[in-house]
Amino acid sequence: MTAIGSGATIFGCAGPQLLAAERAFFRTADPFGFILFGRNVEDRAQLSRLTADLREAVGRDAPILIDQEGGRVQRLRAPLWREWEPPLDSVLAAPTPEAAVRALWLRARMIAAELTEVGIDTNCAPVADLAFPDTHPFLRNRCYGSDPTVVATLARAVAEGLLAGGVLPVVKHLPGHGRSHLDSHLALPRVTAPYAELHATDFAPFRALADLPMAMTAHLVFDAIDPDRPATQSPRMIDLIRRDIGFQGLLMTDDLTMQALSGSLADRTARSMAAGVDVALHCKGVLAEMEEVATAAGSLGPISAARAETALLQRRKVTTDVPALLAELADV
Repeated sequence: MTAIGSGATIFGCAGPQLLAAERAFFRTADPFGFILFGRNVEDRAQLSRLTADLREAVGRDAPILIDQEGGRVQRLRAPLWREWEPPLDSVLAAPTPEAAVRALWLRARMIAAELTEVGIDTNCAPVADLAFPDTHPFLRNRCYGSDPTVVATLARAVAEGLLAGGVLPVVKHLPGHGRSHLDSHLALPRVTAPYAELHATDFAPFRALADLPMAMTAHLVFDAIDPDRPATQSPRMIDLIRRDIGFQGLLMTDDLTMQALSGSLADRTARSMAAGVDVALHCKGVLAEMEEVATAAGSLGPISAARAETALLQRRKVTTDVPALLAELADV
């Protein structure tokens, strides 16, 4: 099997079984990878079949992503999987800063074991956004704290726990979503803080994590850098992510169907690709929409393909002593 696909896309699918029309489309579109949601999940056996079918459709070991942060953003849920508390709650409950770091590493390592068991090898975490007093509730308790150094340390622990478990982390949401007062699923947030303040605070955790293999952009406007375009579609912001923050890994958009963005899906995709992202993410599993995104996204260019190859080389097969991890986590 070849390592990467030719399409500069990541797609979802409609339900718990891969449809014949989806299989045919994926074979032609050859997306870089796939993303799963609650609608795709029934039980372990079904999910393992689905991940195998997705990879068979493209004829290679394509990355399969999921959002398994814990708390509200958790696609694998009880009673078949563990319910993880929101990350910020876990941090605040830890008796010491060192215990918080270890607890997040352990839970990430455990989440990785749960994911790899069913064929999922990429998790859209850690969340390195800062939690401000007025951060929108859709995001706030998904964060790890308000101090940039602390957040960077905790996010690093999550990323390393995932990698130790054979799962690629996708750090989000570059260059920082914490100042959002709006839910970008529903509206376009706007950040008015000056550049110097953003550089010292919001951007700082992402600079500390710039060596991670994959990252996701934010759908919000930063007035101090580009008042006319959200970060996902702004060449200035993508340049800042590459040069100021220093991230050189594979950069994917957040979901292009979110209402922070405007225009047709073709327009949203084309603007994002023109801004300099590597991969367009479409999550809804609607075939006609995926066809539109695939056409607008086109193929991975040579630089993006090299980033994709480098990221996928960090996947590895591991064994997990689940009882030992759970015992240590209970004692933290």
